[in-house]
Amino acid sequence: MKLSARNQIKGKIASVQKGQTTGHVRIDIGNGVVITSSITNEAIDELGLKAGDDAIAVIKASDVMVAK
Repeated sequence: MKLSARNQIKGKIASVQKGQTTGHVRIDIGNGVVITSSITNEAIDELGLKAGDDAIAVIKASDVMVAK
């Protein structure tokens, strides 16, 4: 996958919590640092995100997206 965003941080998904329409994905990037992203439940399902998966936090401006 290629993206124009330069800030791509690899890590492991620590947890996925789905809410009514959006969920929170916590990505452990090491050294006790966790990045949290708020994304739609649909995106969580489409990406098949679950704890323990390798993932990439893609940071552009003030948004954090998740890529897998």
